[in-house]
Amino acid sequence: MWWLVFLISLFVGSFLNVCIYRIPRGESVVFPPSACPGCGRRLRPCELIPLLSFFLQSARCRGCGSAVSWRYPGVEFLTALVFTGLFLRFGWPDFLFQAVFYAVLLVIFFIDLEHQIIPNRLVLALLIYTLLLRFTEPTIPWPTALWGGLLGGGLFLLLAVVSKGGMGGGDIKLVSVLGLWFGWGHLLLLLFLAFLAGGLLGGLLLALGLKKRKDGIPFGPFLVLAAFVVTVWGESILGWY
Repeated sequence: MWWLVFLISLFVGSFLNVCIYRIPRGESVVFPPSACPGCGRRLRPCELIPLLSFFLQSARCRGCGSAVSWRYPGVEFLTALVFTGLFLRFGWPDFLFQAVFYAVLLVIFFIDLEHQIIPNRLVLALLIYTLLLRFTEPTIPWPTALWGGLLGGGLFLLLAVVSKGGMGGGDIKLVSVLGLWFGWGHLLLLLFLAFLAGGLLGGLLLALGLKKRKDGIPFGPFLVLAAFVVTVWGESILGWY
């Protein structure tokens, strides 16, 4: 069954690519149909097969020959890996609730990585979805969820004030929603892992001369990565600790 989830997830990843490209530009993710960003030519069905089309076309548009970003197969493959991991962790049909949440988080991951912004509409979608699940599927107590939202938002707001804008408003809103989703206990683990990963990567980039001390590094991807780790292995990590 996992292989079927993997295959279907590749097509989900293809749609997420559309969202990642169009949402920062204020475009509809439904219309018009997919087209080459270079020449505007509408893509045929044979050019929209996840992973295969990219490699069969040698990473180039069949019309104008412009290069196709490696982000496209990367997003498709990463989506398949994440969804398959969630399926193996939660099973059917519980993994679907997680998959919807992580579909939005993956879009946030790549938009923040490329544009260093976290669109409000995506955070709002996560908030509405989280509140709906909290009412219909209360997997954690409401006080735990509310304290998580307040803790995450309050901590990051404080960091934004102290750092004088070093932490963006999108990060504040996102971590508040993550607090509602995970509850305050798991949120603390999530933040620890996110700051640890961010610190290690930032130090490495500084050491290699790829970044300067005042250069900004988007924090959203670290939050998303840490969220996945907590979702799949959080209980084991806390139990070990």
